[in-house]
Amino acid sequence: MEKEPEKILETKYNQAVQTIKTAILQSQYQAIKLINKEQLTLYYGIGRYISQNSRIVFWGTGAVAYISNRLQIELPGLRGFSERNLKNMRTFYEEWQLLENNSAVTVAELNEEVTGIPQIRQLQLPNFNSFPIEEFFQIGFTHHTAILSQVKNIEERCFYIKICATELLKVDTLKKLMKEDLYHKQGSLPNNFMAKLSSAELAQRAIMAFKDEYILDFINVEELGARDLEDVDERIVENKIVQNIKSFIMTFGRDFSFIGNQFRIEALGHTHIIDLLFFNRELSSLVAIELKTGPFKVAYLGQLNMYLRLLDDFVRKPNENPSIGIILCKSADKAYVEYAVRDYDKPMGVSTYKTASDMPERLRNALPDIEELKKLL
Repeated sequence: MEKEPEKILETKYNQAVQTIKTAILQSQYQAIKLINKEQLTLYYGIGRYISQNSRIVFWGTGAVAYISNRLQIELPGLRGFSERNLKNMRTFYEEWQLLENNSAVTVAELNEEVTGIPQIRQLQLPNFNSFPIEEFFQIGFTHHTAILSQVKNIEERCFYIKICATELLKVDTLKKLMKEDLYHKQGSLPNNFMAKLSSAELAQRAIMAFKDEYILDFINVEELGARDLEDVDERIVENKIVQNIKSFIMTFGRDFSFIGNQFRIEALGHTHIIDLLFFNRELSSLVAIELKTGPFKVAYLGQLNMYLRLLDDFVRKPNENPSIGIILCKSADKAYVEYAVRDYDKPMGVSTYKTASDMPERLRNALPDIEELKKLL
């Protein structure tokens, strides 16, 4: 039996490590989720009780501090019930109480029994379609507190809740992403970066590195003698980009370095050719770009996924992050692309582009001549 190349063996071993690591983390995570749900249920109920008595029935100044101190005395070693945390529980309830009607998820309410002693019983959280019910109970109270303190919009809160749950974010990382305003900067580029890159921070940088649409004003279909872009061969577009590579890099961003076009990978007895290959210094990743002169097709993703696998196995250096792929096509249905791309195991996105001929004449005339632009670059 022929011995496999060392690079392929190393890749397989690393995949095995990641598989076992994932299984361990998932098992630990399932146990944490059960505990976490009970804790959030308790905190919501306590928050409700404190809110009703401190906001509606005035307890008096210093009530929360007094309760916290007494709890420490009566339950020695109790953690998580400081004055600040009790107030956070109140905020937790007050910010999410709008979700209580028509619910399907268990949360807690304090209910006064006949004895007059308040007891915790179960209530329901709402079940509207867009609310991430499962993820809500998967993240810790500290994460919830951080989100509530920084974000007021419900959709934006749900966005960060989902990221925390799926990426197992640390609180510091979450705060950093909120500070960088990931929700509004995630862009409209359809991609699977959050699910397929090794960390949320790297995924966020990747999202920031690419646009959903590029203006390739140095490509003029009319000058190529074609009536529309569909008549233009992809190699012609590629050659135009290579001829104006400085303009193209300026369009993509200064952190991109051009490696080559028609980049060949000889592997496994076959020759594979990538349209354009770049390296992004900020991401420390190879970036493969496949050019398509027509609309997006699902088949493009399979081809690109194979190219990224080959780059990772035979070209990427050990210190570099996984390779990223971008399909650059004439048009794409964003929702359709997002649905199609999520099951592929390599990080990919789909962008569209406009040429000079696509632009309104008024805007086209306002642009500098391409030869003059070349001189500036």
